[in-house]
Parts: sequence; structure tokens; C-alpha cells
Amino acid sequence: MSEKHLDKIISLCKRRGFVFPNSEIYGGLKASYDYGPMGVELKKSISELWWKEMTQLHQNIVGIDSAIMVHPDVWKASGHIENFNDPMTDNKDNKKRYRVDDLLYQQKNKVIDTLCDSLNIKNTNDNSIFDQIAHTLLNKGSDGEGILEKAGVVDPHSGSVGKWTIPVQFNLMFKTDSGPSEKTGKEIYLRPETAQGIFINYLLIQNSMRLKIPFGIAQIGKVFRNEIVARNFIFRTREFEQMEMQYFVHPSKDKENIELWKQKRFDFYLNQLGISKSNLQFYQHDDTELAHYAKDAYDIQYKFPFGWGEIEGIHNRTDFDLKQHEKLSGKNMTYFDSANDKKYHPYIIETSAGLNRVFLMVLCNAYFEDTENNRVVLKLPFALAPNKAVICPLVKKDNLPERAMNIFSNLNKQYPCIYDEQGSIGKRYYRQDEAGTPFGITIDHQTLEDNTVTIRERDSMKQTRINENKISDFLK
Repeated sequence: MSEKHLDKIISLCKRRGFVFPNSEIYGGLKASYDYGPMGVELKKSISELWWKEMTQLHQNIVGIDSAIMVHPDVWKASGHIENFNDPMTDNKDNKKRYRVDDLLYQQKNKVIDTLCDSLNIKNTNDNSIFDQIAHTLLNKGSDGEGILEKAGVVDPHSGSVGKWTIPVQFNLMFKTDSGPSEKTGKEIYLRPETAQGIFINYLLIQNSMRLKIPFGIAQIGKVFRNEIVARNFIFRTREFEQMEMQYFVHPSKDKENIELWKQKRFDFYLNQLGISKSNLQFYQHDDTELAHYAKDAYDIQYKFPFGWGEIEGIHNRTDFDLKQHEKLSGKNMTYFDSANDKKYHPYIIETSAGLNRVFLMVLCNAYFEDTENNRVVLKLPFALAPNKAVICPLVKKDNLPERAMNIFSNLNKQYPCIYDEQGSIGKRYYRQDEAGTPFGITIDHQTLEDNTVTIRERDSMKQTRINENKISDFLK
């Protein structure tokens, strides 16, 4: 899929009620989106499949819903206050501020080779190269002054080469105040990840649910990151949802468990979401890319119209988080192994997916331009489709709408469906093809005679005549 297809998907999302620009009547709010009637159903279907996969199908994994706002020391212990930063640079001419990696991404064909040569970095020709250059510039400090300018990095606002400052770190957490006023309240942060809510509760959960190592804790929730420049539609936004599972293991079992979860998570995208295997890959972080808490880390990447992008990370967080919280809180965070009469800090294998990115991946994977039949089709799997069928009376007379509405009312109790009697039957089919609805059910005059209906399958456009009492079984 070419990059121009992303614009077509964005247009489809607005036209068919999947995703809307936030605050559009006021000119919009950058990097902020609202999920419409179709979008909220698709997102819910994805999250429910994930939740079933991670909790219902595992007896040793349970769920939690932790608070968005927590004690500020949580982020001090986790390292987010000190380490959760992105390199920023200002244009001295117009005082505009940008993320260094975003500047480079926008001009990748123009400046990457020059910068790699200047900084002695091997050009990997993937998205990680932007982060590598940004952090190398940051680490060079004053030695890096002028390099962006010499490489010809253009200011997107002015359109001319900028006079760039030395890159500095910018913390990505949103601050707010807890209490009656800024002066008397406590400065807290909106959570940038859901994981810490799991770590600070893991012993309470382990004890209350009588869990034995290995065990996991899963969570889906909103997180907030103060991205200066977001990009690629809903791929990178300031407010998004994470689907995370933290798996607590014996320290000697970390390698086998990270391999286990790499395979499980990869298979989920293939088997549950129907993602094309050719568009999925693993990317292993090298030592320079590892987060401060990680011993080993892998990304599952999808080939989006704009290139390979991370949809999920599988990380070996070791016992870093538990030891940090123990150190700062003074509370014992060890797990007691009653079978061996030993205490230890478990290692943690993390699986962390962005629901919004998975949502975009599903749309990109499903988008299909059927030029032969002059239509656009969202080939969504039946389990994910917001509506499973559209029920259509052939014409709006002769009691066909009443009969169609009766069929709709019965079927809608089992499957989410939509009723449509506006326009020609062909236009109605094509509208629902574009919205990803797998089946079209048409009620015509023959229905009044023999109780049969026509079922049209979205992808093949094949039509089958069956008794109306068989519709549910047919869909099943």
C-alpha cells in the first residue's frame, strides 16, 4: 500500500463514522481524534478479543483497572521523571520548537545520509534511524551545534533551513495539580503508561487471588504523552489506549518466557485479527535503543503506508521496577515462594500494545480497492466488523419494510446489525462494503411468498437464497 492510501483511509474513517478530527467546529486540535459510532465498535471488538486472549484463556492471568493519577513518587521510582524525554530543538529565527526525530522523519530522503556521515552512524534505513540520530546529537552536546543546519534541515513552518539550537531533553509527561489550588496542591502527572499501576499493586493482586509464579496481570487504559509533533493520523497522538500484560516469572526463566510471549503475541495478530504475515515483522532493540529498565526488547512492527511502525513491544523489564518501588517506598516488594521457602524479586516480561495503532493496522490491512467492480471494501474479519449484516427491503412498499424490520429486530438480538432502506440496493450494498459489513440481507417479493431471503457476501459478492429461519445459522 502506498503512502497516499493513508489519506484515503483517513477520508473513509470520517465518511463512514470511524474516526473524526477532535474539536473540528473550532478548527480542530492537533493530534487529537474522536472515535465515531463505527470506530468505537471496532475498537471495542479489538480490545475484547485481546482481553479474552490474555485473561479468559489463561488461568494464571488476571485483570486490573488502575487509576490514571497516582502518587508522584511512582514516576520518580519508575524513572519517568528523569528518563522519559525526547530530544528537542528550537529554530533561533522564529522560536518554533520541534522534536529532532520528527524533523528528520519529514525530510528523510534529504538529510539522513548527510547526518549519518557526520555522526558516524550506520544508516539502517528504518524508523529507528531517526531516534538514533536524535539521541546521538543530544549526547554530543555542544559538539553537535550546527550539524542540523549544515545538513540542510528545513523548518516546516518557514520552509527554509533553520538556525537550530543544540538539542535538549523535553519530558513527555503531562503535569497537573491535585488539591484546591496550585499553591497548596500536590504536583502530579497523568500516567504515560499503564504498567506502573500493575507494579504497585502486584502483591495485593497476588495475595488476594492466590497466584503462583508465573502469573500475569493485564490492563487496558488511557495514557497521555505530551508529544510536541504527532504524526500519521492516529499512529502517534497525545492521548491513546494501551493494552498491557505484565508477566511475573522466576529470574532464571526470563529468556524462555520472552520467547513464549513473542510467539503468542505474533500469532494473535495472524490468527485473531487476520493480519497478513508479509506485513508483520520483529525488530530487536540494540543496546543503544534499550529503555533504562530493559534487558531485552522486541517490537512487533506492521508495514503501514508510511513504513514499518511498532504496534506492540515485548520487553524483559527484569526486576528493575519492583526494586525501584521498594527502594523509594520502603515496602517489601519480594514474592514469597512457599514451596521452596524463598523470597525474591520476580522478573517481568511485558507485552504492551497500542490499541489505537492496532486499530489503524486493522483498517490498513482491510482496505481494498476493487477496481473491477468500482468499489472500496473494508475486508474486516467477521469478529471485528462493527455491524455483521445490513438488512434491506428491496423497495419501500408492499409490506417489505415491515417484513425486513421484523427480521432485523430478531437478528439484531444476536448480532449487531443495521437496517437500510435508502437508495438503490446496489448503493446500499456498496455503502456497507466500505464500512466493512460482511453480509447484506435483502427482503423482496419472493420473501412474502416462500419466506426466503437473499444473502450477499461482502468480499466475493456471491448471493445465496435461504429460508429466513436459517439466517442466524448461516452467519454463525
